Amino acid sequence: MSTRRRIRLRLALRNLRRQKRRSVLSGSAMVLAMALLVFSRTIAEGGHEDWIDSGVRMGGGHVAVEAPEYRTRRTLEYRLSPEVRSAVREALASPEVETRLMATAPRLLVQGLASSSQAALPAAIMAVDPELEKDFSALHEKLVEGRWLGPDDRLRAYVGVRLASRLKLKEGSRFVLTAQDANGDISGQMVRVAGTFRSGIPEMDEGFIQIPLSTAQEWLGVPGAVTTEALLLRNSRDVGPVRRELASALEGWSDEAAVLGWRESMPELDAAVRMDDWADYVFHLVLFVIAATAIVNTILMSVMYRTREFGVLRALGLERGEVGRVVFIEGMILTAISGVVGMALGAAIVWGFFRNGLDFSAMWDMEMEAAGIVIDPVIVPRFHWNQILQSLFFILAIGSLSSIYPAWRATRIDVAEAMKFEG
Repeated sequence: MSTRRRIRLRLALRNLRRQKRRSVLSGSAMVLAMALLVFSRTIAEGGHEDWIDSGVRMGGGHVAVEAPEYRTRRTLEYRLSPEVRSAVREALASPEVETRLMATAPRLLVQGLASSSQAALPAAIMAVDPELEKDFSALHEKLVEGRWLGPDDRLRAYVGVRLASRLKLKEGSRFVLTAQDANGDISGQMVRVAGTFRSGIPEMDEGFIQIPLSTAQEWLGVPGAVTTEALLLRNSRDVGPVRRELASALEGWSDEAAVLGWRESMPELDAAVRMDDWADYVFHLVLFVIAATAIVNTILMSVMYRTREFGVLRALGLERGEVGRVVFIEGMILTAISGVVGMALGAAIVWGFFRNGLDFSAMWDMEMEAAGIVIDPVIVPRFHWNQILQSLFFILAIGSLSSIYPAWRATRIDVAEAMKFEG
């Protein structure tokens, strides 16, 4: 480092030490802004991850393998054959996928009619493997009456509580399911109520039924076939690598199988998460403005109170640009120290007090539902250091931009006029 650079750095550090009160007050504002930013980012990230996790468990998973036209047609004509399912299982055994995979759930979904002696109502009928579904979905935990489907069940159904109420059904009651089979014919199947559930989502509670997969395959004439192979991953950030690996492995089956991420298979959830992201960006922008205002105020006031000092420095040989750089360095040092301290403070607060989750249940009088998903009131913060480092980078960038104007003002000081000021 050259002598003149060392002089500029020493001058900047000396002024920050001399003006301790001003430096501490301004630094505190930036520390608070950074700590609040870290806190809000980790809580928002945790909320989004919990939101996505709840959605994909009730829906098609983080990644879904389906027939290319099933998403638009929703008929059994567009289903995954046993051969395609075998290719999917082989792809899931690859290390790239297996290490990221938590659970799989084969599903056969049809739209049909549920009929009892009291009424007939439209219903979404989802056939599942009870053992695999139990590891995938949390619907079995929403039991109201009776029991969840067992591995030996054949003619049993798990019914939404509102649908059961409208059809006057209770545990053990018989009713008939009607749907279009693989040949396009209307086919019926009698089942008994194994149990009822309350998911908290009105649409599900009023029109959703689960039955064993083997029963549906036999009833609808599609042995070994499903409409969706749903994959539950350890983290939503694993969707990209898993999707690419599966798409590559199933390239030879591209006419019969398409690999979808949760954003494509659940557009309502995707839209809700994106909207919430934009709200977070606005909040973070406000924090950045607070930090920028603190920096500008501190450095500009420093320039105004040091007019004579800058005049003396100019008289001693410092050029206009060097005086400006001294002021700029002060702003950057204050910003860097405050940013690091604020990041550490925010991480310590989140980890020390909220690592087991932040409970918002006291603020919600009832279950909160958005985009067809029941939101867990306990939000567990999630640390992604790349995002926190991005926030630190933006704080430093704002510190740089906020120091430019005060530095420019310092370069405009006239030496002769400056020497007239009292020290």
